[in-house]
Amino acid sequence: MEQKKQVRVTFDELKAQFNKVLLKVGFNEECAELCARVFAENSRDGVYSHGLNRFPVFVQMVKDGLIKVDAEPESISQNGVLEQWDGHMGPGIYVALKATERAIELAKKNGMGCVAVRNTNHWMRGGTYGWQAAEEGCVCICATNSIANMPPFGGKEPRLGNNPLVIAVPRKEGHLVLDMAISQFSYGKMQEYELKEEDLPVDGGYDREGNLTKDPGKIRESERPLPIGFWKGSGLSFMLDVLVASLSSGRGVAEVTKSGSEAGVSQFFLCIDAEKIDGAILNSIVDYTKSSQPAEGKGEVRYPGEGTMATRRKNKEEGIPVSEEMWQKVQELE
Repeated sequence: MEQKKQVRVTFDELKAQFNKVLLKVGFNEECAELCARVFAENSRDGVYSHGLNRFPVFVQMVKDGLIKVDAEPESISQNGVLEQWDGHMGPGIYVALKATERAIELAKKNGMGCVAVRNTNHWMRGGTYGWQAAEEGCVCICATNSIANMPPFGGKEPRLGNNPLVIAVPRKEGHLVLDMAISQFSYGKMQEYELKEEDLPVDGGYDREGNLTKDPGKIRESERPLPIGFWKGSGLSFMLDVLVASLSSGRGVAEVTKSGSEAGVSQFFLCIDAEKIDGAILNSIVDYTKSSQPAEGKGEVRYPGEGTMATRRKNKEEGIPVSEEMWQKVQELE
């Protein structure tokens, strides 16, 4: 099957185009700059599904009034090192950056800090906030819920969100950043394969007839992706929804789903000051893990975050690969 054409653009080109569009649809300069930077960084780091490919959807949600461009997140209560915020339906990237910044501040002051946010929007790549905290010397654990788009294990209808989980640990030799969806492949990753007209490398879910399939389009259509670890992933998704909704006094997956759009979600950002973290222990774990001989036909063993850094370096040098069709679409946005 012939792949759709790709072109390479620079980080600055991507960011400038994103910024131009966001200013046109009503963002102020600070918010436009932050959101444009994150969208460009996502594509630069190889998360194309939450960079260029997601940008038109983001802009449409703004035009539909689901994202309030002038909203500012607000702290509404505090209990020890936990703060509850209301995102007031603002841009998810902007709210998440500010919430992580505050969680870092609380961690530096108290050893630990957590900001739980209700009424916010899609944060795009969750790893963004793990990298943000790691750069500031903090461990970070954060999660979000979503619209129901995955059945619980043993069920047919979507009742769980594909609730991403991020765990980041700062390390001088290269931060350790796990950023994972709770399905075997995120919807964004499946869209990425679909745009390239490629099958998934392994079965990723079921088609409408209940057959396991590698066809990303059929899985997106049926809304029956496989949870990681089968029942274990199903349980993890459930518990993440419990945590983010109850800690923020926000909406759970059911309430988000009833609204008819993936807006007004709940999130939390937990940071721990890593000033006294033992780097030697981290390195010993990394080294031992990477000492495993690669399996047949596989590349090198990598720790979470290592692949991101490799992609970042390559795309800085060679330009960021983008779908020519999608790039043209973004250039035409107003």
